[in-house]
Amino acid sequence: MSKKVNIFWFRRDLRLDDNAGLKAALQGDLPVLPIFIFDHEILEKLPEDDARVTFIFEELQEMRSTLQEDHGSSIAIFYRTPEKVFKNLISDYEIEKVFTNRDYEPYAKERDQKIAKILSGNDIEFEDFKDQVIFEKDEVVKKDGDPYVVYTPYKNLWREKFSKIDLDFHYTTRYMDNFYQNSRLPNLSLADIGFKKSSLKVPDYKVTPGLIKDYKDKRDYPAVEGTSRLGPHLRFGTVSVRQMIRDADEESNKTFLDELVWREFFMQILFHFPDTVTEAFKKKYDRIEWRNNKDEFELWKQGKTGYPLVDAGMRQLNESGFMHNRIRMLVGSFLCKHLLIDWRWGEAYFAEKLLDYEMSSNVGNWQWVAGSGVDAAPYFRIFNPTTQIEKFDKDKEYIKEWVPEFGTDDYPEKMVDHKEARERALKTYKEAVSN
Repeated sequence: MSKKVNIFWFRRDLRLDDNAGLKAALQGDLPVLPIFIFDHEILEKLPEDDARVTFIFEELQEMRSTLQEDHGSSIAIFYRTPEKVFKNLISDYEIEKVFTNRDYEPYAKERDQKIAKILSGNDIEFEDFKDQVIFEKDEVVKKDGDPYVVYTPYKNLWREKFSKIDLDFHYTTRYMDNFYQNSRLPNLSLADIGFKKSSLKVPDYKVTPGLIKDYKDKRDYPAVEGTSRLGPHLRFGTVSVRQMIRDADEESNKTFLDELVWREFFMQILFHFPDTVTEAFKKKYDRIEWRNNKDEFELWKQGKTGYPLVDAGMRQLNESGFMHNRIRMLVGSFLCKHLLIDWRWGEAYFAEKLLDYEMSSNVGNWQWVAGSGVDAAPYFRIFNPTTQIEKFDKDKEYIKEWVPEFGTDDYPEKMVDHKEARERALKTYKEAVSN
């Protein structure tokens, strides 16, 4: 029988320090075998040049190099279903316990239940930890135990609870020699998992004291570098949420902190209401008679609607994998209200394109603009895509960057009239929700 080990399973926590589950594993009595699984069931749905896969792959290679050079260890990387990987690991090693950090998405919860059952059948413990949030599940709920479905009272209780805790960091430095001593653990290339290197690169995040301090004043203007680009790094755990919360926890930085609390709000909504991935939170909104015109959907995707701020946002998304947060609301509202196309179509397209795609936030925000979600904008709130220019891109710097033909004969005419589209949306929504 091979040497007795514990396993740490990396997922959405691609860092070696301030990692809750990893620290717990390294503090145990057995050497820790670190693993990562490129899940076949997830990857088979992605394009072969998906930039997020490239990002994950490159982060893993950096972590492997650090462990090889400094600690005589590595990370075993696999490409199969998690069930097959663990069945093979059980054959190859004498495993006492598997450590990992919790994931709250529906597929992840189901996957972990399957793995826990396989391990339990082999007398192996499965222990998971809270790592990607400050508060999870039932930690910020109403007095009767029901989850909050409105953000402001959730935020208020979140802040109250946060003020009473010591932010617990999970530093691993002193335990790093407890990794399993084998620097030649299995590795894979991008080609081995059916992918090629993406031309898109996940940008570094910019969380400086100046950015956080000015966040409230600059975050709404897409031509200004006023946002952090933190999304992908929180999504894949290359940065600790605890560090970001600590940096934001000052009175002058509350707007930045509020955005991090929104993230946790949507995560607990997804945890308590997993059906919202495919169904309206407000059930009567599933009665809306969407037009779902495929040709119009294509024009929206390509950024050829004739509304320059909408088109700039969609082109930025297509070319960079990013879209400014203010513009996300506008293009979402335009799709659902002006074109009467199902929010699920837009959510799926963002899921394919966004480097910072986070299911809970993406579903939550799409249902918000559609009027169907928790704490959503009322259905009669319909952004005017023309007056939004005056508010947020007055000098048209953002538009000129992404729509160079704007103002020439090559720029398309408006695909719908705002006033007519607004009246059509109000009529359609009212018929659906008033019955």
